[in-house]
Amino acid sequence: MNDYPWNKKDLLSLYDLSPEEIVFILDTAEEFKKVSQRKIKKVPALRGKTVVNMFIEPSTRTRISFELAEQRLSADIINMSAEASSLRKGETLLDTVRNIEALQADLIVLRHSATGAPNFLAPRVRCGIINAGDGAHGHPTQALLDIFTIREKFGRIKGLNVSIVGDILHSRVARSDMWGLLKLGANVTFAGPSTLVPREFTRAGVRVCDNLKDALAGADVVNLLRIQHERQRSGFFPSTGEYAKVFGVNRESLKYLNPNALIMHPGPINRDVELSSELADGAQSVILEQVTNGLAVRMAVLFLVAGCLK
Repeated sequence: MNDYPWNKKDLLSLYDLSPEEIVFILDTAEEFKKVSQRKIKKVPALRGKTVVNMFIEPSTRTRISFELAEQRLSADIINMSAEASSLRKGETLLDTVRNIEALQADLIVLRHSATGAPNFLAPRVRCGIINAGDGAHGHPTQALLDIFTIREKFGRIKGLNVSIVGDILHSRVARSDMWGLLKLGANVTFAGPSTLVPREFTRAGVRVCDNLKDALAGADVVNLLRIQHERQRSGFFPSTGEYAKVFGVNRESLKYLNPNALIMHPGPINRDVELSSELADGAQSVILEQVTNGLAVRMAVLFLVAGCLK
C-alpha cells in the first residue's frame, strides 16, 4: 500500500487530520475494497489483535460494518452495550475502559451519546480509540466513507459543490463531512430550516442557506440527513409533512442539480420526508454504495490505527 507514515493510535475526528492523512486513509481503503471483491474476503492484518466494540448508544449500520471489517481483518472481537455492562451499575466510562484494557484489549470502537467521550478517553488509555459517533460532535468514519464514495465517482474532491440538507444542528455527520470536504477543497453548503442550520458554520467556510432551490443549484452532490422525529416535538419545524414540502428532495429537485449529481444519505432514510423513494432507489443514488464503501474505510482505519499501537 501507500508508504505515507500514519502515526496516530486513535481516530477521533477529521478536524484533527491533515488533508494528506485523509487521502492516505482513502487510498488505503481502495486497497481494502479490492479484498472484499475476492473470493476469499479475509486477510490476517489484525490477527492476534483484540477489538472491543463499545456501543453505548444504539446503532445498526455502523456497528455491523465495524464488526464485519474486524472479521475480514481476522481480529478477535468482543461486543458490548451499556445494558450489559457495569456502566448500568454506576461505573464510570473510564473505569470500564481501563478494566477492558487490563484484559489486553488493543482497540476500542466507541459509540457514545456524550459529545467528546472518545477525546476524553484517548489520552488516558494505552489502547487505540476509534470514534464511531459521539453526541452531535463527530462521526469520522461516516464522513470518510462519504468522501470515499464521492472521490470514487468523480475522481476528485477539490472544486466539487456538495450540499448537505437537513438537521445540521444535531448532526455529527454534517460536522465530520464539513471538515473532511473543506480540507480536500470542496465547496460545502448547509441547508435546512433556519432553526436547524446555525449561521456560525459560515466561520468555517461553509455557505449556509434556508432555501432548498439555492442549496441545490449547481450541486455535484446532495447529502440528505435524517429528520429526527423527536426534534419535531421540540418545535424546530411545524411538521414532517411541511418539512417534506419545503426541504424534501424529489424528482422536481433534479432540475436544479448538475446532471451527474450524486444523491447520498447516511441512513436510516425517512422515505418521502427528506428524500423521495423514487430518488432513493434511482440511478443517481449511491446510498447502498456508501454502505459497501463503509466496510473498506473501516478496514483501513482499523488497520492503520492498530499499526501504531505499542
